[in-house]
Amino acid sequence: MQAKTNARKPQGLGEWFGQESVAGIVFSLPFIIGFLMFMLIPMALSLYYSLCKYDIQSAPTFIGLNNYVKIFTSDAVFRKALIVTCYYAFIGTPLKVIFALMVALILNHESRAVGLYRAVYYLPSIIGGSVAVAILWRRLFESNGTINAIFSHVFPSLAGYNWFSEGPAIWVLIILTVWQFGSSMLIFLSALKQIPRELYEASWVDGANGFQQFRSVTIPMLTPTIFFNLVQQMINSFLAFTQCKLITNGAPRNSTLFYTVYQYNKAFPAQGKSQMGYASALAWIMLVIVSVVTLLLFKSRSKWVYDA
Repeated sequence: MQAKTNARKPQGLGEWFGQESVAGIVFSLPFIIGFLMFMLIPMALSLYYSLCKYDIQSAPTFIGLNNYVKIFTSDAVFRKALIVTCYYAFIGTPLKVIFALMVALILNHESRAVGLYRAVYYLPSIIGGSVAVAILWRRLFESNGTINAIFSHVFPSLAGYNWFSEGPAIWVLIILTVWQFGSSMLIFLSALKQIPRELYEASWVDGANGFQQFRSVTIPMLTPTIFFNLVQQMINSFLAFTQCKLITNGAPRNSTLFYTVYQYNKAFPAQGKSQMGYASALAWIMLVIVSVVTLLLFKSRSKWVYDA
């Protein structure tokens, strides 16, 4: 006769998953809830609104892909904002990374005041995206601002120069993003400290000078860090908002209109009804663009990034 086994059913989560698993789930709940409430659910709603005619004040009306068709076929401002944003990202990001690397190489030398220098150079990255700095930057480049006051003594012909005209206005914003190099600089500094000294000593024994060591040792060993900073700063450049909104607001003639500012203006216009559905479609297009750019960067990684 086969003996009957009375298996006791597990009681509580602790017996189902184990005490350690329950503890992990409990401590992960704040992140999980935050991700659901502030990321996943809003993204799902945004995707739905992008397929609707929605002005916030009334219920959304489903219209399918009409918003996307309108964006790609009849929205000239969309194309202009996308070109300006790409120009800002593909010019400003490499300049920012190069400048951060240059400063990191300078600060990598031992000095009593090196800690102070690092703090001073990092400060713009902390306050660079603030409203106060954007307003200050606009004042600096006004016709009667500090920049013209300085240049007028060296180049009198530049006295009263309009930095916010259609040509140089975008460069005012690019210079601002390059000035915010502090976070990338600190990452480069950390990576420079990790390069084995033996590599420099071996190259010196082989007769390499300083430039040859930089080209053959420093740069190859820094390529993973360069790649990381490039991806991070490229994404940040595509999502830049405060600089454009407060300094130029897209003027003149949309020559400095960032994509995010155009999207914001559609969602929260100064006059007229909101086009939240249209703005949501713009947001999803930007998500695809950033994803494609990031994917291309990762695809290129094997061509130039040295992984020891």
